[in-house]
Amino acid sequence: MKQNEIKRIGIVGSGIAGLSAAWLLKNRYQVDLYEQNDYVGGHTHTIEVPEGNDRIPIDTGFIVYNEPNYPLLTKLLDHLQVETQNTDMSFAVSIDSGSLEYAGDNLKKLFAQRQNLINFQFLSMIKDILRFNKQCQNHIHQDDYNISLGDFLDLHGYNHQFRYNYLLPMAAAIWSCPTNTMLSFPFNSFAQFFRNHGLVRIKNRPQWKTLVGGSWQYVKVMAGALGSRVKTNQSVASVRRTTDGVEITTKSGHKESYDALIIASHADQAISLLENPNPLEAELLGRFRYQDNTVYLHTDSALMPRLRDVWSSWNYIAEDDLNTQQRAVSVSYWMNRLQRLNAEKDYFVSLNPLQSPQEEHLIEKMVYQHPVFDSGAMWAQQQLADIQGKQGIWYCGSYFGYGFHEDALSSSVQVAASLGVQVPWSKQSEVTTLQPDMDQLASLARSVGI
Repeated sequence: MKQNEIKRIGIVGSGIAGLSAAWLLKNRYQVDLYEQNDYVGGHTHTIEVPEGNDRIPIDTGFIVYNEPNYPLLTKLLDHLQVETQNTDMSFAVSIDSGSLEYAGDNLKKLFAQRQNLINFQFLSMIKDILRFNKQCQNHIHQDDYNISLGDFLDLHGYNHQFRYNYLLPMAAAIWSCPTNTMLSFPFNSFAQFFRNHGLVRIKNRPQWKTLVGGSWQYVKVMAGALGSRVKTNQSVASVRRTTDGVEITTKSGHKESYDALIIASHADQAISLLENPNPLEAELLGRFRYQDNTVYLHTDSALMPRLRDVWSSWNYIAEDDLNTQQRAVSVSYWMNRLQRLNAEKDYFVSLNPLQSPQEEHLIEKMVYQHPVFDSGAMWAQQQLADIQGKQGIWYCGSYFGYGFHEDALSSSVQVAASLGVQVPWSKQSEVTTLQPDMDQLASLARSVGI
């Protein structure tokens, strides 16, 4: 099937990749957007909490972005006329029930525990922070550094304090995965990410932003433009290629045929949907693993650092166990500071807390999945273009990049461009298209998603 013969496109998954794909394609194609949950947005999940006569919108998944590293998202939000506000990405660490606590805002909070002024191990950690930052700033992608983060730290003699009380807590908080998983992260990619996001600079870091009224503001606008084409509570159970296109079957047994399909789910979910994946799809999509993370929205301050003076936007909490490499990621976000909430209570979003919040403080519990980027996943990323558009199926999602909102949006924008649709705010030359094999076009269709 030639591109000009494609009329109907199904999209599986309504996170930002699938939602943006449907929104971009809606004026040229007949699109249907399938979502298994009762809400649209995937990790963009805002919950309204009643407080007196008000309702406080609190984000539990996607919360922040910055303009230098999220250029497409920035342009999308501007185009949708969604109001944003500045926030901060302050970071605090609390180890062993508060035995060690510090925050990075300023020297006062760094030495909130005054004994650390004469603590050799703590001062050595700070020295290693400065050394690591300098190495990352000067680092250029080199084949001889095609090693894991753990191997790099071993090679350069970074001490225990730096690893487990600074670098790995920060990295585990960013990627929502355990510390031992972060040690397997490819160093080249790690250093590039830290450089790009200003994490190796003391000054001139990017200005972080949140959406006024919660991240769901952009979802409301985009989903509203799609109307009845958004199908919530409809989980797709299987995907089958046919001679005429692609057929989906929902868990309720309903079947629907499309000229092309965009699978905008996680990579592991995508491969599980395909009835007969081709060998390359099975090889590449099967390389991606995901980490389940339990998330609580609550008001229990016991899940924060003991010293309120070090409370930050991001707060890493851990026990001082002997097997530090196996520390699960445990982070509490102080939403009042992150979202600049006008609220009477303190609200927190805690990811994999060491203990659950007290029942009287619990508002909502969720489980989110985040991709794990080991060397196998990073290798597969480089080959993903080779499975795009094959026999009517396209793929997109955050696993095409670092696992963040911009990566998911970028992947859907590229698929839309390959289907002949440009973003309304960019010149055509600004978007890279993903082209399938030309000899496939006579009989095959395409799709897109997050």
